[in-house]
Amino acid sequence: MRLNVNPTRMELSRLKKRLAVAVRGHKLLKDKQDELMKKFIDLIKRNNELRVKVEEELTKSLKDFMMAKAVMGAEFLQEAISMPAETIKLEVTRKNIMSVSVPVMNFVREGNENASIYPYGFLSTTGELDAAIKKLYDIMPQLLELAEVEKACQLMADEIEKTRRRVNALEYVMIPQLKETIKYITMKLDENERGTLTRLMKIKSMMQK
Repeated sequence: MRLNVNPTRMELSRLKKRLAVAVRGHKLLKDKQDELMKKFIDLIKRNNELRVKVEEELTKSLKDFMMAKAVMGAEFLQEAISMPAETIKLEVTRKNIMSVSVPVMNFVREGNENASIYPYGFLSTTGELDAAIKKLYDIMPQLLELAEVEKACQLMADEIEKTRRRVNALEYVMIPQLKETIKYITMKLDENERGTLTRLMKIKSMMQK
């Protein structure tokens, strides 16, 4: 399907420039898409690694909590962990990956850095509760990284899809349209030139007679 334009030399020159820009843009977008896919695959691999590790540690921690609850009772367990040893806030900044703004997350701890991670005394608690708290504390950085990577994967996937649509629009719509229109105008101009040449030859022949 060609564009609806006048078959003039000026239009032909303009369309050739548009085609050159479209072809160059298509190549750049295709390169970007390929690079995005490479980074996306790396992120997916990291995401899977983190998820397996985090789920494994959370499962272990949950088992320890269940054991502690069975030994201590739900009421004593709730009382033991009701007052946290420290306050932790989430700090979110941004970084750019192939024009995609992805989050960078960090924990900011407030309070005494040397304070114990356990918000209770050890007289009325069990070793299972200590183990559960320790596992949760240790897995928090990986848990935060998992959230960061999963969000990055989502944003990268959206950007890949947008880039893919733009690449396809250029490859299967705009570039073929421009080529078809350029071909049509070129043929039209050649036809007009042949017609003009034929008329001139006829006029010359008539004048010679």
